[in-house]
Amino acid sequence: MTTVTQSPHPLRALVESGNHEGIEELLHPDVQFRSPAVHTPYEGRETCLHLLGHVVEVFEDFRYVDQIDTGNRTGLVFRANVTAPDGTTKAVEGWDYLTHDEEGKITEFVVMARPLSGLIALAQAMGARLEADPVPKG
Repeated sequence: MTTVTQSPHPLRALVESGNHEGIEELLHPDVQFRSPAVHTPYEGRETCLHLLGHVVEVFEDFRYVDQIDTGNRTGLVFRANVTAPDGTTKAVEGWDYLTHDEEGKITEFVVMARPLSGLIALAQAMGARLEADPVPKG
């Protein structure tokens, strides 16, 4: 069996350290953020940061459990919990699929999540937060 040791992606390193301040520097100004619950991608660094600011509040016990690197793409597999509107805790497994430019800036940030019960709880929690604090119009 071959063991491959890789450095954690800079986003993973920041999230795991609890330091979210450096995330802005990782994002390309025109980054596209693709949500698992919304068809149309969100555009731009400030919008992405706004969304991620809410995501870190919605996810509980968030942790990356795997990383897959291939060329200019990185897949970060995560697990977390989300509290549903009825107060129950729903488990979420997901995948942050990142595309980078030649400078290493994230140009596309795609989030996928499962199972459906966890995705629904995530969408409801994010929807409530974004209703109270909408994405800024750019």
